[in-house]
Amino acid sequence: MTDKKDEIILRGLQENNLKNIDLNIPKEKINVFTGLSGSGKSSVVFDTLATESRRQMTLNYPLYVRHQMPRYERPHANLMQHLSPVVVVEQKPIRGNSRSTIGTYMDIDPLIRLLFSRIGSPSIGSATEFSSDSSFGKCPECSGYGEVIAPDITKIIDDTKSLRESAVKFKPLSPSGWQGRWMVDGGLFDPDTPIKDFSKEKYNLLVYGPPEGERAFATYYTKDGSQDYEWDGIIPRFVRLYINRDVSKLKKTSQEDVLAMSTHTLCPTCEGSGLNPKVLECKINGFNIAHYDHLELTELLVELAKIKDPIGKSIAQQVYPNVKQLVDLGLGYLSLTRKMGTLSGGEAQRVKIARHLGSSLNNITYIFDEPSAGLHPQEIEMLTQMLESLRDNYNTVVVIEHNLAVIKTADEIIEMGPGAGVSGGEVVYQGEQEGLKVASAITTLDHKLAINKNPRKVESRFSIQNASDNNLKNINVEIPKNVLVSVCGVSGSGKSSLLFGAFLERYPETISVSQGGIGTSSRSTLATYMGIMNDIRSILSKETGQPAGLFSFNSLGACPICDGKGVTTPDVAFADPVTVTCEACRGTRYSDKALSYRYEGKNIVEILELTIDETNTYLKMPKIIRKVDTLKDVGLGYLTLGQTTSSLSGGEVQRLKLASQLKKEGQIYLLDEPSLGLHTKDNDHLLDVFQSLVNKGNSVIIIEHNLNFIAASDWVIEMGPGGGKKGGQLLFEGTPDEMLSSSTVTAKWLKEGAKE
Repeated sequence: MTDKKDEIILRGLQENNLKNIDLNIPKEKINVFTGLSGSGKSSVVFDTLATESRRQMTLNYPLYVRHQMPRYERPHANLMQHLSPVVVVEQKPIRGNSRSTIGTYMDIDPLIRLLFSRIGSPSIGSATEFSSDSSFGKCPECSGYGEVIAPDITKIIDDTKSLRESAVKFKPLSPSGWQGRWMVDGGLFDPDTPIKDFSKEKYNLLVYGPPEGERAFATYYTKDGSQDYEWDGIIPRFVRLYINRDVSKLKKTSQEDVLAMSTHTLCPTCEGSGLNPKVLECKINGFNIAHYDHLELTELLVELAKIKDPIGKSIAQQVYPNVKQLVDLGLGYLSLTRKMGTLSGGEAQRVKIARHLGSSLNNITYIFDEPSAGLHPQEIEMLTQMLESLRDNYNTVVVIEHNLAVIKTADEIIEMGPGAGVSGGEVVYQGEQEGLKVASAITTLDHKLAINKNPRKVESRFSIQNASDNNLKNINVEIPKNVLVSVCGVSGSGKSSLLFGAFLERYPETISVSQGGIGTSSRSTLATYMGIMNDIRSILSKETGQPAGLFSFNSLGACPICDGKGVTTPDVAFADPVTVTCEACRGTRYSDKALSYRYEGKNIVEILELTIDETNTYLKMPKIIRKVDTLKDVGLGYLTLGQTTSSLSGGEVQRLKLASQLKKEGQIYLLDEPSLGLHTKDNDHLLDVFQSLVNKGNSVIIIEHNLNFIAASDWVIEMGPGGGKKGGQLLFEGTPDEMLSSSTVTAKWLKEGAKE
């Protein structure tokens, strides 16, 4: 009997740019997919392997259950066999509202509430009553928000101006809005008298409304006539409309405006916990639930271990593994109450990983999308140990990765390529590490760092004094101007607080590119995202005399059958969904009429099929050329104008965001981990862009863990020494060459990588 290999068998893969490829992925091994950004890694791992595994898993449930579950279309492939259940940890940012915390994200909070409801003393009642969302549990003073937001009249009104001159600085109450016009024209106030010259009675009426027991009315004029409305005063109106509700639910501009016009203080009644004082009286071993939430996770483990009550112990044992997982991944300094939105990229990445690793099941396929993202080289070892532990527990590990330290842990390396986009989609190499040295043209595992020995001279500096945002320890930093600066340090050490907090407050004119997504959709294309599409439509409109809307698949030009989607999704009831190319427009999204008009021999679809590299030889408008050149500068010349943003890889999205900012003219550029999702070869291209920006007289500041970028910089700043409370201090300032003589954690890895 022949030995059978236990492998995932994939044949004829054709998703996105995959060229009908075949793959055997060994089980119970660490399989690392690498290759240029856009080479087809995600198309294999996520769009084929993960999607098909999820689809087949749902087939095990009865139809009435499947109808309520996410439904997956069968990937474009000839054969997919021997798949196992998948756990997927993607690179996408963690979603959640402004109140989402580590405790809620990890599903620890409900168990802590249950623990207090069962063994807390004095007894309160059900677990739900320990929540600031419940009618009993929430603090009566701040309605469960933990802080009191109060309007600041000195921020809202400039009393040197009149109402007509926009004395009210809060946008919704200024003359540009209907409420502001009502104040100006309503007859209650003289709109041309400065507020400081109002009588005491008029000032109080404007700001606080009529005295108790009295009413005042102002006339509101419309084109249909006039009507009297009751005037309640600026402060009561501000409180009623903008504070007595969840501020985070307001539109972004309104939320920022409200917070800018307010003072924020910790609620004195609940001390910021958002909980009813009666709830806070209930304790376990001297700690109430708010204390539990604020303990560092290492301290929380100690408290959980102290619980001896049989019921409490059984609940604590369910909490313990999730907390321990976070501690083992180096996040012991965090607390349950830490808001997800305030985590650094590396912290958020590890919290996502921890959420999926609490299970003791095996024979699972774990899929990670660049798990090293946001992690300092010092933290990579923790990650590789975790990957090895999963494999050793009889699981299959599939990783998309560019980090050489992670690639070196692989039992099997699969390199996609040889290029990106239409030039990718093939398997360049599959096998062990030794063979990669011979077979690969782009990935080298013995890459040496090139330390910048001739940094640019520093003539002047940006000054930040007494920075204390988040965990910063009241530090003073001088950041050189007109050079390439890298800010490094372990995750959570204060890099983002320093730059995206203190620096941006001091230098708001900075063009900043953070780690957030770009709002990808199937109707958003490269051309629309870069603001080129309107210019293309106007060129066609001018040439043909037709309205510009005819050349939009979201408007007059949409195919009438598929409404501009290019595909139809017939109702197949409870069967797997099926996407069919629209027969009427053959997937072009446009109507026959729209396609009948041409500019220099090409219709709108043929124009959108141009690659970025081809565009400026065909479309000569300077505005278009300038924007297209920024896409070429960041190495996206192989993409087409009509490519949807939803089909881009993580590295492509990162560079698209950068390109959209480079088209702006600025003097200071601040970027948060620009190397995310990029292969070492892509990094070289991006470094050239940064050096070019600096050569033109700009200042480029990057937050980076990537040692290639740090080594190539003119100046390096390291934060630390640890994360959270243990961070926020300045460890090093100097050139990369000077750093080699330092003893910081980054210096250790820089020295290691520069060894001949």
